Amino acid sequence: MIQGCGSDVGKSVLVAGLCRLFANRGLAVRPFKPQNMSNNAAVTADGGEIGRAQALQALACRTPPTTDMNPVLLKPQSDVGAQLVVQGRMAGAWAARDYQGRKAALLPTVLESFERLRRQADLVVVEGAGSPAEINLRAGDIANMGFARAAGVPVVLAGDIDRGHVIAALVGAHAVLDPEDRAMIGGFLINKFRGDASLFDDGRTEIVRRTGWRDFGLVPWLSAARRLPAEDAVVLEREAEGPRRRVRIVAPMLSRIANFDDFDPLRAEPEVDFAFVPPGRPLPGDADLVILPGSKATLADLAFLRRQGWDIDLLAHVRRGGRVLGVCAGFQMLGRRVMDPDGVEGPAGEAPGLGLLDVETVLTGEKRLALADGRLAGGAPVRGYEMHVGRTTGPDMARPFAWLESGAPDGAVTADGRIAGSYLHGLFDMPAARAALIGAGVAGVRPTAHSAAVDTALNEIAQALEAALDVEALTALAGLPRLRY
Repeated sequence: MIQGCGSDVGKSVLVAGLCRLFANRGLAVRPFKPQNMSNNAAVTADGGEIGRAQALQALACRTPPTTDMNPVLLKPQSDVGAQLVVQGRMAGAWAARDYQGRKAALLPTVLESFERLRRQADLVVVEGAGSPAEINLRAGDIANMGFARAAGVPVVLAGDIDRGHVIAALVGAHAVLDPEDRAMIGGFLINKFRGDASLFDDGRTEIVRRTGWRDFGLVPWLSAARRLPAEDAVVLEREAEGPRRRVRIVAPMLSRIANFDDFDPLRAEPEVDFAFVPPGRPLPGDADLVILPGSKATLADLAFLRRQGWDIDLLAHVRRGGRVLGVCAGFQMLGRRVMDPDGVEGPAGEAPGLGLLDVETVLTGEKRLALADGRLAGGAPVRGYEMHVGRTTGPDMARPFAWLESGAPDGAVTADGRIAGSYLHGLFDMPAARAALIGAGVAGVRPTAHSAAVDTALNEIAQALEAALDVEALTALAGLPRLRY
């Protein structure tokens, strides 16, 4: 189990890299995260949902994602509450304070999923959440040491040297953990190192001296990780505006933005300038395409969008002849009205939409979760997934955005073709669909699916970990025989 000295220390990437490393050695490997909190989710083949990071880690293992890989998923809907997903199925909305008191009851479910995975695999690589040093959250814990001790899984503690004070973070964790939790830790590793590794030799020696833990290695800065889907929206706050390219595409950074990795393939296009627009900034007047992304709280983010003045910017963009694409909740916002009579995503209510599509949406308690293949209205093949609550109806639905293999239509398009909405996530992965959606002005798009670039990045990360870590010691910690390959 990889635990960390904090959030965003690179646990998800380390687990993905280790999964690919051991899969490359011929092992049957499975990823596992007992509890995740993210609005980036993936759909499994059986119609459930898990954190996007665990779907990536399943890809690293070269195995299809299953709901057992992330049995508890929290999808924040507000600052103090989240939708709870248990073994892939929506299980209601819980306030943060209530969840803290009730999470221990989910441990048997977590262990049930873990045992199923363990029976399938030679090795399960587990990802923790946050830090075990957050001892104020230790009671009832199912994400870190509570799980590790219940399942008997040894722990490697990862420290992030890029953010500084890594010696204090690791030694401090040793100091605050109770003896039983501390005994689960088989050693530590240092992540995200830049420069001459020998300059930190004394630091690693001091950590060993003060903790008694084994040093499993120093991981360099993994530049290939930039080509992997990001799990948490915190990365969006670091986006820097790049040079102006042939086509400019922007997306407003909604407060409850979901599945923003939909747009990763656009970043990889050399002629596309893609950027998220943060709150407090207007949508740029020279954008060719504005994308309204998904959201975990459609009505709340519709109000947030208006508070930023983005509705006015969007209408001005349309008057200038610009194009708009709404994805999932963004599609719902483009309509005439959004209604949530039962309070599915927050307080019950309704609000006028942006009025750019002649449709309206009623949010319902039934969530649509499905993998989807089909074709855009223009004929380009598309592959993605649906993950939404709500039924959308109206005259513009007579012009579907896409046709699915099942024969069902998806989405809506205006008569002039400039405004479109779709429930499909993953629209930009396939090259032909990406080219059609980017539109005129691009000489060509990368000829391979984005998933192929992600797979290449996983191999690069696995190779870097192979060189940086004491893999044989990790193998022994996991109780595996010495591997020959």
